Amino acid sequence: MNQPKAEANADEAYRLAEQKASQYFAKLSQQLVNNTHIDALIQDFRIWQKTHIHRWNWLSWFAGKRKPDANDTQKYMHWLSATGKIDDYLDRSISYIYMRDLGQALDNPKTKDKIQRIAKDTKAYFMRIASEAQRQADYISPAALYRWGQREQIEEAVIWVMDKLKHVAANIPPELDAAQAQRKLIKIILGVVLHVDDELTEDTPRKERIAKLDAAIRLGYSYGLTYPFVDDLLDSQVLTTQEKEQYSAMIQQALHTGIVPDLGEWKGPQLEVIRYVHSELREAFEYIRDYQREEMRHTFFEQSYVFFQSQEIDRGKKLSNAHYTNEDLYIPIIIKSASSRLIVRSVLSAPEDEGFDLRTFHYGIYNQLADDFADMFDDMQAEAVTPYTYYLKYRDLRPDLINPYELYWAVISFLIHDVYHSNAKAREVILDRAINGLKRCRERLGQAKYDEVMTIFASGQPELNHVVQQMVRKADDVDFLDKLLRDQVVLQLSNDKQEKEAFQQTIRTVREQINVELQIDKAAEELDMKGKLMDAANYSLQGDGKRLRPILTWVMGVQEYGLSESAIMPLLRSMEYMHTASLIFDDLPTQDNAETRRGRSTLHQLHNSATAELTGLFLIQRAIREQSSLQRFDAQTVLKLIQYSAMKAEDMCMGQAMDLGSKGKLLSLEELNTICFYKTGIAFEAALVMPAILAEVKDEEIDALKTFAYHAGIAFQIRDDLLDYGGDQHILGKPAGQDERNNNSTFVSILGETGAQKAMWEHYCLAADALRQMPKPIPFLKHLLDYLVGRER
Repeated sequence: MNQPKAEANADEAYRLAEQKASQYFAKLSQQLVNNTHIDALIQDFRIWQKTHIHRWNWLSWFAGKRKPDANDTQKYMHWLSATGKIDDYLDRSISYIYMRDLGQALDNPKTKDKIQRIAKDTKAYFMRIASEAQRQADYISPAALYRWGQREQIEEAVIWVMDKLKHVAANIPPELDAAQAQRKLIKIILGVVLHVDDELTEDTPRKERIAKLDAAIRLGYSYGLTYPFVDDLLDSQVLTTQEKEQYSAMIQQALHTGIVPDLGEWKGPQLEVIRYVHSELREAFEYIRDYQREEMRHTFFEQSYVFFQSQEIDRGKKLSNAHYTNEDLYIPIIIKSASSRLIVRSVLSAPEDEGFDLRTFHYGIYNQLADDFADMFDDMQAEAVTPYTYYLKYRDLRPDLINPYELYWAVISFLIHDVYHSNAKAREVILDRAINGLKRCRERLGQAKYDEVMTIFASGQPELNHVVQQMVRKADDVDFLDKLLRDQVVLQLSNDKQEKEAFQQTIRTVREQINVELQIDKAAEELDMKGKLMDAANYSLQGDGKRLRPILTWVMGVQEYGLSESAIMPLLRSMEYMHTASLIFDDLPTQDNAETRRGRSTLHQLHNSATAELTGLFLIQRAIREQSSLQRFDAQTVLKLIQYSAMKAEDMCMGQAMDLGSKGKLLSLEELNTICFYKTGIAFEAALVMPAILAEVKDEEIDALKTFAYHAGIAFQIRDDLLDYGGDQHILGKPAGQDERNNNSTFVSILGETGAQKAMWEHYCLAADALRQMPKPIPFLKHLLDYLVGRER
């Protein structure tokens, strides 16, 4: 691509966008000057209020007296259904998504049919959840996402994007909000998938549907990545001024040439951050570029440049500058708010659609002004320039400034009457959304602060404001599903972050405690040979072990069942002694013939095979000794535990024997699953079940724990096989490729890498299903499951 010509084309594209935005802004400004929209809006509200201001409804009393908190989705949906409101609720919610995200006209017969179909399917989904008496739905869980991927036969894309999201969260600078970045990414991926799904029909060939949805996920992620790693990064203080200039120049060069420049010599302290961001964005950029049809590629680059340039102009504004004109304030946000959605079709290389472009261009500022109104106090604190923050600061000094709240209502009138041609459904949805936004604002700020805000922004249009505030006080049925789901996702991400931090802290704390407790002390009068065995045992115990099994036992015993920590400490020691013994045997030349374990030489390498074998036997006996010292529990219960432990130890021996007998043989998947369960799953089961035995819980709960352990154990082993196949030796602490060298059958050798990944996620989902059968949620087990399939060692 000729760079000077490309730059000229990009600049011309921005000039045309600016010209179009100026014309739109001029129309809106003229409406404000003439107040021509006020009477029309008041009339719109008179029509609208007929379906939104109700007399008392006895059905609402019958359904539960009061409207429940929308945070309890199941109760809220049940209440909507019982009061006969759910159909209208879903109709306006889906209609709004079609209007905002898909740029559709609501009077289009095809669009109407699609909205009705999706609303019907959505209702069936929520009613099914309610009838199954499930806990609060988990809308963004890996299990739910993977199950959807299975239904659409796009599991590979789902696995890919989950892995990408995990790495973004791990690499995002701490100054940025990782949960917010994930939410934005998920929202954009969903938006792109919705665009593609809207184009698909029942007649679309299955192969084409799979290919398009697979690409939509990858394109959605690739485009969405620009929000945390371009928008948020440049808006934040993570980079120095010089670094921001370097970074912006690289982005502009990529958009002008179609080629991401090399990182080169980076001048600044954030090299590690930029190295990851540059690598990830280059991959994303090249995927989108290569997906474009040749004839659409220039449109993608030009629209991307227009979007980025409008953001750059907005970013460059300083709240301390008192001289921005109204055009300076509004034209860039008209461009960027429209471009952010116009670019989605460009990313998809979709054909031009004049109706979509027109509706989306005019709609963008409506959404932007609503968002800026909701965020104005946060923006003011951050000294960000938006029409609201600028008006708040300079309204008394600059009588020429346009009131953004008044412009917001002018935009609403323009959309209803000029863009959607006074369509009743469009009026309904737009006014629903506007009143919903004000109700949420009043709830968030409190009545006194809300009144203060309205005095500042709404007093210039008293007649309209009187009607609007009456609707805010009295109108009902303006809630939206996307707001409910957004709140749920934000809450879920926040809770998930806290739970994950608690999970990690528990592992660190308990692991340290267990490491201290594992040391086997030698008595002064100990025989020399026994002392040598103790030294060998302590050497094996001192390795950098994960201690997952005793940690799991501690969590279930202490946190979940309320057992005394000191009372179950012998059980925790016994768990790790048994596990370490099994590793010593596994590593022997007659078995796996491993040279390193936990980053150190294996015991037989340090001493000899005989010493290793005897040390393993010593640790097993030591484990039994520990279990028999559980003196604070009922003797019969302890005996039951020891019997269970012995039985599981036998099963593990059988599993290892099966594994050894399989060396050099091509196993079936069923045979490998069996071996894996007896080698690995059994240990997970024991870690869960033994504290349950001491707590004397019901058999049904123990059965659920066993099911969880079975599938979690196999998922764990598959991840082990994947890491052995392609893991980093320095992270693993042992050489990769050991299974292949030993000619062992693994999930990767039987299923291939992709097939093994799918099998791992299938077992993950089944383990997650088992957790839902427990009497109450156990966050630690949920995050343990995430850890098992996401770990790098």
